[in-house]
Amino acid sequence: MSASGGTKAIVAALSANLAIAVSKFVAFAFSGSSSMLAEGVHSVADSGNQALLLLGKKRSERAATPQHPFGYGRERFLYAFLVSIVLFSVGGMFALYEGYEKIKHPHELEHWYWPVGVLVFAIIAEGMSFRTAVKESNTTRGTMSWVEYIRRAKAPELPVVLLEDFGALIGLVLALGGVALSLATGDGAWDGIGTLCIGVLLILIALVLAAETKSLLVGEAANPQIEETISASLVDGTLVTGVIHMRTLHLGPEELLVAAKIAVRPDATGTEITEAIDGAESRVREAVPIARVIYLEPDIFTEAEAAAGPHPEATPGGPVPHPAEDH
Repeated sequence: MSASGGTKAIVAALSANLAIAVSKFVAFAFSGSSSMLAEGVHSVADSGNQALLLLGKKRSERAATPQHPFGYGRERFLYAFLVSIVLFSVGGMFALYEGYEKIKHPHELEHWYWPVGVLVFAIIAEGMSFRTAVKESNTTRGTMSWVEYIRRAKAPELPVVLLEDFGALIGLVLALGGVALSLATGDGAWDGIGTLCIGVLLILIALVLAAETKSLLVGEAANPQIEETISASLVDGTLVTGVIHMRTLHLGPEELLVAAKIAVRPDATGTEITEAIDGAESRVREAVPIARVIYLEPDIFTEAEAAAGPHPEATPGGPVPHPAEDH
């Protein structure tokens, strides 16, 4: 996922949300609509979220240090996780509170054309922002469904913006429905019900974001297709005869750590093994450019061990269990 594409979508969303937030607060001031107030806070929270994403991308570009030898790429995951917390606490919980208060103490909407006009403007602006995020995501989504894309994407910015914009569009429709029902029935409680629905929606989106970004923070391996490419690139069929076991870990969205134990010919000399390792690293970096950090350990792999098959419990550098040890 390109950094530039993610930045373009974030900036588009930030610009739209700032304009929408101002218009929503103006509509709330004239109409007293709780849906407008909740949506205004939602837009402010979204603007803060996009600022956090931009800050995370900037901080992740810092050079590695002795204390952080693998760099700061995972800061992008951290700031995306903070976004989910802000969306939950500021957006979702405030909307639930405001909706409850409006249902408990309903009052008639004043100057209804303000909230209706602002909601129509907001739907158009959010729709344009969402269109930009979809367009940028399609450049890297490939054949994945949208659910798969949200779950598998290693760069968190575009999935976050996609979910935020999608949630904002649904929230605007809910707010418009609450205002319309309040006007049609003369009962301001419908405005509060719409606000409650917005709160539930934001909390659900925040929980999805939290789960996905938490997984990235804990540490995720490369996609299976990338791992297959790396494994195939390590083997040259002469000196490197196979991959005993391999582990990958994303140090950042565009930075991958590869640790593997590779099988070498039993009669290979020290010089040949060194050349084989250098060649394997070059092939991997050419096939998978994001494989920035590569650690390879050569070993002699017997036919009996090969017949035992892969052992997921084996760790890089550790012994490979023999069939007799399996239970």
